[in-house]
Amino acid sequence: MQSFDWKEKYKDKIKTASAAMKLIKSGNSVFIGTGCGQPQHLVDALVANTGGIRDVHVVHLLTMGKAPYAAEKYRDKFKMNSLFIADNVRDAFERGIGDYTPIFLSEIPMEFESGRIPIDFALISVSPPDANGLCSLGVSVDIVKSAAANARYVIAQINSNMPRTYGSSFLHINNIDVLVPCDENIIEIPVPEPDEVLRLIGQNVSRLVEDGSTIECGIGNVPQALVEYLAYKKDLGIHTEMFSDWIIDLVECGAITCAKKSFDRGKIVASFCMGSQRLYDYINDNPFFEFHPTEYVNDVSIISQQEKMVAINVGLEVDLTGQVCADSLGYRFYSGIGGQVDFIRGAARSRGGKAIIAMPSTAKGGKVSRIVSHLTEGAGVVTTRGDVHYVVTEHGIAYLHGKTIRERVLALINIAHPKFRNELIQAAKAQKYIYQDQIELAWDQVDYPQDLEHYNTLRDGTEIFFRPVKPSDESALSEMLYSLSEKSVQTRYMAGTMVFPHSDVQQLANIDFRKDIAIIGVVPGVSEEEIVAIAQYFLDPDGQSAEVAFLVQDEWQSKGMGTFLLDYITQIAKLRGVKKFYAKVLPNNKPMLAVFHNSGYRVNTVFDGEVYNISYDLTKET
Repeated sequence: MQSFDWKEKYKDKIKTASAAMKLIKSGNSVFIGTGCGQPQHLVDALVANTGGIRDVHVVHLLTMGKAPYAAEKYRDKFKMNSLFIADNVRDAFERGIGDYTPIFLSEIPMEFESGRIPIDFALISVSPPDANGLCSLGVSVDIVKSAAANARYVIAQINSNMPRTYGSSFLHINNIDVLVPCDENIIEIPVPEPDEVLRLIGQNVSRLVEDGSTIECGIGNVPQALVEYLAYKKDLGIHTEMFSDWIIDLVECGAITCAKKSFDRGKIVASFCMGSQRLYDYINDNPFFEFHPTEYVNDVSIISQQEKMVAINVGLEVDLTGQVCADSLGYRFYSGIGGQVDFIRGAARSRGGKAIIAMPSTAKGGKVSRIVSHLTEGAGVVTTRGDVHYVVTEHGIAYLHGKTIRERVLALINIAHPKFRNELIQAAKAQKYIYQDQIELAWDQVDYPQDLEHYNTLRDGTEIFFRPVKPSDESALSEMLYSLSEKSVQTRYMAGTMVFPHSDVQQLANIDFRKDIAIIGVVPGVSEEEIVAIAQYFLDPDGQSAEVAFLVQDEWQSKGMGTFLLDYITQIAKLRGVKKFYAKVLPNNKPMLAVFHNSGYRVNTVFDGEVYNISYDLTKET
């Protein structure tokens, strides 16, 4: 980059911050630059030079620096309009200082352009101009570029510490009215250390991310928790409104290449970033990163054209029908709508895309559930029940889109914290969301045995995911059972025809894992998992004997599935102290008989004239 004396060339535009602030009059509207790109020196000068001004309207999105204009003593001087409430002004809002505008991030630029949100002055921070007169907006392009384009006056703090970023991040010096030279450190945001709950959420989210996916991560600690689980993915892309330090590790380990993106291939695209100095040094003059305005990055039509677009956002609470509150705690406005809906809808329309809401299952130190029977009074819906697709907690993944209310309720209760599940079931029964006979277990004692999840490859090379059954599997189990041929029904249930009502199927889906086991085999379906097999054992009162049964969907038979399932639950049973298996098998069910006789145990077979009674000692292998 050619070096030159920009202060000399543009000296007619240079003023002190104090002099620049004298241009602002009572009743003017003042926009303040976003995030870590906030012009702190200009903000301090704005407050220090209040003079006789009153009713200056401060417009901001998400500012991470100080907000002295929000102090009680300046109530008559400044009126706030926050498009996203940050920590620095949250207390002021609770005291009734300022207004909050709930709005999709993608639509804010149009408000500036139309004048519905007027801007007289834009206070922004930029890098020094280059020889061509171009200043970079650096870490915050987002709505700052639109604000500058629609303001009557642009006052820019020229900060040599501002990273020079590529993309549509440049502002020509001719479009800046006043230059205020002042170097100061770019605001840093501490890199969070994920706790075990966040790590489990990260692990669950990573299961939804395929190789070649393009990812968006919203604000919060979940992205940092994802890093270790995404490090083994291949050719990930990034198209996100913001990112933090987590992106560096994924670039350096080779997980992020952007080689498979449908748009902006080979480039990480974002509108702003917040993190440490390490991050700012990393993006400085780095052509792999491109920063673009919100109206491009958050455009639903652009997002939806990225194949395998995965949008990962957070919620504060979710009700049992799938409504997501993300901007308020009851009547208390806490954050903002931001870009959540833009990316949820964009990812939902993407070919192979996934729209995810991720959050811990509890809040306030585990005292309250984030999955609730109804939203807190006053809470607002950001993502509607019609928009929500995946909800992820540390306890698993719930897929809701296209599901009935009953199916949604069971799926969400399944990923709620165990100590709140029966309370939620009872509330759902009272609201007639689920059947009145829905089974309630001692969930605080019945842990889902995640250690029993297992991948296995069948004889034909197909990979199958085997895992313990969940209450939310009831509908999928019912579908599998009704898809069985008459022969399969007859050999498994010893009946010519059979129906599978809720009262029976829910017995298969609700297992007390302290004594019984039910393992299902699943494969990817149209939108979620499809169940193709189930194996069970039911422990006798003596605690040492168990009846065993398994069932494989017709088209998946003769592939070694039954052999694997019997071997797998046998291993589980032995580890749990079970010493004997027994079963009843019809004479014409020769494949089942073969599976037992090839199990590696001394099988006793007794024919009673109708069925074979099979039994064998798990402590005596052949």
